[in-house]
Amino acid sequence: MQFSLAINPERMNPAEDMGAVLAHTLEMVQMAEAGGFEIAWAAEHHAIELSVTPSPFALLTWWAAHTTTIRLGTAVVVAPYWHPIRLAGEVGQLDLLSGGRVELGLGRGAYQREFDRMKPGTDPVSAAAALREILPVVRGLWAGDFAYEGDLWSFPEATACPKPLQSPHPPVWVAARDPDTYDWAVANGCNIMCWPLTRPFSELVAYVGRLDSALAKCPPGTPRPRQAAMRYAAVVEREDDLDVYLRSLQGQAGRFENLFKGVGVVTNGFPEAVDLDGLGHRAEYDPGMLRENLMFGTPDEVIAKLTMYESVGVDFIYCPSYGAPMDAQKHSLRLFIDKVMPAFAARS
Repeated sequence: MQFSLAINPERMNPAEDMGAVLAHTLEMVQMAEAGGFEIAWAAEHHAIELSVTPSPFALLTWWAAHTTTIRLGTAVVVAPYWHPIRLAGEVGQLDLLSGGRVELGLGRGAYQREFDRMKPGTDPVSAAAALREILPVVRGLWAGDFAYEGDLWSFPEATACPKPLQSPHPPVWVAARDPDTYDWAVANGCNIMCWPLTRPFSELVAYVGRLDSALAKCPPGTPRPRQAAMRYAAVVEREDDLDVYLRSLQGQAGRFENLFKGVGVVTNGFPEAVDLDGLGHRAEYDPGMLRENLMFGTPDEVIAKLTMYESVGVDFIYCPSYGAPMDAQKHSLRLFIDKVMPAFAARS
């Protein structure tokens, strides 16, 4: 099993210093590198303080300058916001600056509020179309001179400048949940990153089944893509220590439900929290359910949960960014590195 870190610069209130928040992400990435994590992932979001990542490539370039071995990935570039020529060049430049450490993660985006501001007229269906159209164009630009006439983009002959250091190009990952996206991603030689949210392990098993089904539709001998699952994580020494992480996650969940459903006010980038008790799926935020389904618990409990992931062939993406205090995030990551990861290194 491989481990990677997805961390967002996040502010839960205006009193938090943005410089300190950014410095925290770098410290966490450096801890992850020293601890043997494979990849550090940066998101792309706009006009929200819960994930202050308008330019994942700028953030990753900064991380690259202060690390040496950890790979650097986008989780994810939002396809409808990008022109293929720009995306191909940005990836190439980061790959050169990082010494060939880039992993390109692509997705369609998550929030209608963000679509309405970044690309008016976009909805989940048209965003999915942008995802499917942009990938082969970017690969064509990486390969050399390439002209394109398509539904969303058209341009005369051009190429990526600069081109990536990795040959033929950096690994590509696609954020996928629905079967059609799995089919398309696997058929196009992409790895999969999935986000089971706060749902039980059975949700992840269903995603593995979708990968198996997609692979069965490919020609014999098609390599099996990697699949990685992103989960909120908190490792603690004692049961009572989980309270701060659970409260933080519940507080952030109400704000993200606002963004998903567009049912609340966003003031100066800060979404107000939706009352979780009023949601039809409020059981998904019950503390006991969060405690069971997420990567929360003592080292032994987390090892047992990760063993289930390992048994179905899934790598793990550790996500500490859900409003927890920065010192609590560091403490949890240190316990994960010192008390959890050695159990998997010992049997590899």
